[in-house]
Amino acid sequence: MDRAVLSQRVTFSTAATAADTEKLELLRRFDQFRHWHSLDEKRYCLVCGKLISGRQIQVTGGTRGNGPLRLNCPTERCNSIPMDWMLPTNEVLAKVEKLVADERKARELSPIAVTVHKSKTTPSHKPPDDFMSRLLKFASLKRYS
Repeated sequence: MDRAVLSQRVTFSTAATAADTEKLELLRRFDQFRHWHSLDEKRYCLVCGKLISGRQIQVTGGTRGNGPLRLNCPTERCNSIPMDWMLPTNEVLAKVEKLVADERKARELSPIAVTVHKSKTTPSHKPPDDFMSRLLKFASLKRYS
């Protein structure tokens, strides 16, 4: 019985390594704009404004999936593809940090609207990470770049 467990562990480890190697190869093949040296490298997504790593990038489609093979940003509701990802320079990283700090400060300072219904209190404010605020962030990033 120990031999079966050992065999499963080895198979799983080999499969994970093969999957990592295959994903890195896919990133290199489909991202014609920037070279990938490892899955730990990060890119800045111009669509959602998030830093993403090669490990996080989603691979969809293929022979058993729906449609052709594609690489997508892992951020929810972000449909960006490799041409939308840029190398995070020190200047870009500084701007991203500033945006995050500004958002955090705005959340701390903004009053929270609440709705009281049947003696239950629930927040009724609109989350600050809506589409329009992301679009404005992107516009300000492009303006100063």
